[in-house]
Amino acid sequence: MKNKNNKSGMKLLVLLTTLAVIILVAIVIFTNQQETPAVETAEINTSGQPTLGEEEAPVTVVEFGDFKCPSCKVWGETVYSQLVEDYIDKGDVKFSYINVLFHGEESTLASLAAESVYQQSPEAYWDFHKALFAAQPEVNHDAAWVTPKKVLEVAVAYPSIDQTKLKEDMEQQATMDAVEIDTVLVEEAGVAQTPTIVINGQTVEDPFDYEAIKELIEQELTGKQ
Repeated sequence: MKNKNNKSGMKLLVLLTTLAVIILVAIVIFTNQQETPAVETAEINTSGQPTLGEEEAPVTVVEFGDFKCPSCKVWGETVYSQLVEDYIDKGDVKFSYINVLFHGEESTLASLAAESVYQQSPEAYWDFHKALFAAQPEVNHDAAWVTPKKVLEVAVAYPSIDQTKLKEDMEQQATMDAVEIDTVLVEEAGVAQTPTIVINGQTVEDPFDYEAIKELIEQELTGKQ
């Protein structure tokens, strides 16, 4: 009698274990099937940041980027340019850029220079921004290339940028306050890689998945109507 009860108990245990495994597998499969193009992030304070587009645009896209980052260069040449054409030029999206200093002294120097340009000639900022990324070497990305000389070579193409002021600002780190504000924003947003793209407070998991970016923007535009 006791042996019979033991066998019944073992069968029940096996049945319950099997059922638990089936449920666990189902949960994993269901979770993997769900699209997770973005994760919630706190709204980013973009006041005082370089911003492109209509001030009243219903959707804000923020890039956390580093001028020394090869992926940021590629993102700017591909996804960003498409974003401008599809949404920014149409007034649906405004775009802000926040400096990240993941590559040390060169990242800091480039950020100081960009902030100097933005403060003295906002209309030249985005052209300078793109040109500085374009100056990034195609190979050997780790080699030192952001120098005061290189920055001034890039800036000379834009007459509204005061070369003397830019040189002094880099030497004296005159725009460090603005760079430090960016660093605080980076920490608050939990940025761990560049580029990191945040759309109305939602961080895109794959910054190069333009379809996911478009989907999120369209959702935000529909919600604002």
